[in-house]
Amino acid sequence: QVPLVESGGGLVQAGGSLRLSCAASGRTFSSTAMGWFRQAPGKEREVVGGIRWSGGSTYYADAVKGRFTISRDNAKNTVYLQMSSLKPEDTAVYYCAARSFWTAQTMGVPSTYDYWGQGTQVTVSS
Repeated sequence: QVPLVESGGGLVQAGGSLRLSCAASGRTFSSTAMGWFRQAPGKEREVVGGIRWSGGSTYYADAVKGRFTISRDNAKNTVYLQMSSLKPEDTAVYYCAARSFWTAQTMGVPSTYDYWGQGTQVTVSS
């Protein structure tokens, strides 16, 4: 059973919105925090933000603050990434990831995550 499954990617025009979902199952039930990352062609994977399952504390990268919102539905074991005012530079493969602790200072370090989804493509046209 795949522990994390993303969905909701697609093609959208600049200024538009998309909502990504990340469904957690199996071993990721015990995770404390979920992160969203993205990777554009030729670039390193970068953090978008994250959320804590308990309490809902959130973290956002400066590049997306005020445009993206992360939320969670504990009953559905699902985390969401609502993206608004999308820009062409938001084009990337988006990944969700799970880890066993919440520390905002290290949310952007991929090696601190235990599980990763397969990724979903988001393309923003100008």
